[in-house]
Amino acid sequence: MKKITITLIVFSFSIASFCQGNTHKQESGKYEGLANTPPMGWNSWNTFETNIDEKLVKETANIMVASGMKDVGYTYIVLDDGWMTKERDANGDLVPDPVKFPSGMKSLIDYVHAKGLKFGLYNCAGTKTCAGYPGTRGYEYQDARFYANLNIDFLKYDWCNTEGINAKEAYTTMSNALKTAGKPIVFSLCEWGDNQPWNWGKPIGNLWRISGDISPCFDCEDNHGSWSSWGFMKIIEMRKDIRKFSGPDHWNDFDMMEVGDGMTNVEDKSHFTMWSMMASPLIAGNDFRKMSKETLAVLTNKELIAVNQDKLGIQGFKYANQDGLEIWVKPLSDGNWAVTFLNRSTTSKKINFDWTKNLIKDADFNLELDPSKAVFKLRDLWLNKEIGTTKKAFISDIASHDVITLKLTK
Repeated sequence: MKKITITLIVFSFSIASFCQGNTHKQESGKYEGLANTPPMGWNSWNTFETNIDEKLVKETANIMVASGMKDVGYTYIVLDDGWMTKERDANGDLVPDPVKFPSGMKSLIDYVHAKGLKFGLYNCAGTKTCAGYPGTRGYEYQDARFYANLNIDFLKYDWCNTEGINAKEAYTTMSNALKTAGKPIVFSLCEWGDNQPWNWGKPIGNLWRISGDISPCFDCEDNHGSWSSWGFMKIIEMRKDIRKFSGPDHWNDFDMMEVGDGMTNVEDKSHFTMWSMMASPLIAGNDFRKMSKETLAVLTNKELIAVNQDKLGIQGFKYANQDGLEIWVKPLSDGNWAVTFLNRSTTSKKINFDWTKNLIKDADFNLELDPSKAVFKLRDLWLNKEIGTTKKAFISDIASHDVITLKLTK
């Protein structure tokens, strides 16, 4: 009995020594202050999917500078899925595809940086990316060091092939890995809103997707069988009561834009306006090499960009809807407001809006627009001109799927 007792005591001691349980809580540690306004730039996926190469990147960077897009705030060039080979190397490192990028990824990144722009890459929290390339699961710290050595500035982190993984923990691990690697990198969470990242993402990432993929249409659903992509108005309406979670350095991301990808110019204008009103990152997804002057004019509207980039960082909300004519409002800094009239219907509408009879309250941020107590100047941000004050009702016709956006200044 004595011998058995001693054996049991030793065994118990061994268990206690080597199986102490989960006594350490993983703390997130993103780089703070990298995205105090919504990031602006370009991503390859919407138009090119995995058909990317260094020539495309260089041409895109050149046009971003020459067209004036850089001057109005477009900063990031982000290569999405497909930039690497199908297998890691003998050391377990990711390998940029030498056929697509014959000069090497580091050389390409240096080229983009020399243009005064920033560079981003894509990977995935799962074992494989959405297109079947090596994912990051199990390689988080190794991949973070790889990105730091390349000197990238932005990481989009997707959510394919993640069976059995907890989203918050997976994204926290990668956030910590990026911080440990020592290179400030904007961390873009892309798990499609399935795990409600707005509830936990603020200390982990700088922005998080709130929906599945966008589609180049106004208000449609493209059903792909096991998943759908969505028109931009569907995405805007997809999540309720999440605007209070968005703000400087922690943005609700409504996906890359489809401006210039096949919608009408009016719909492009509405799309860009709503992304600006929602304080979403402004990441273009079109082919700059084929961009029309009308598309460029939409993407470079300085006054709408100023609404998006407003330092207050508050996402807009729908104030009213009458027979398809919607009114969206966005509080701005210095007590100013942006108001967008959006015709969601298929026929033209008549606007007759009496400012003095509308008290607009933002319950989430305890703000109030009361034109009956203070007079505001009105500026049409698409016509780029002053159009009067809130003393008079705003009266206008508005075409189907069109917008009129006004800035109200005290």
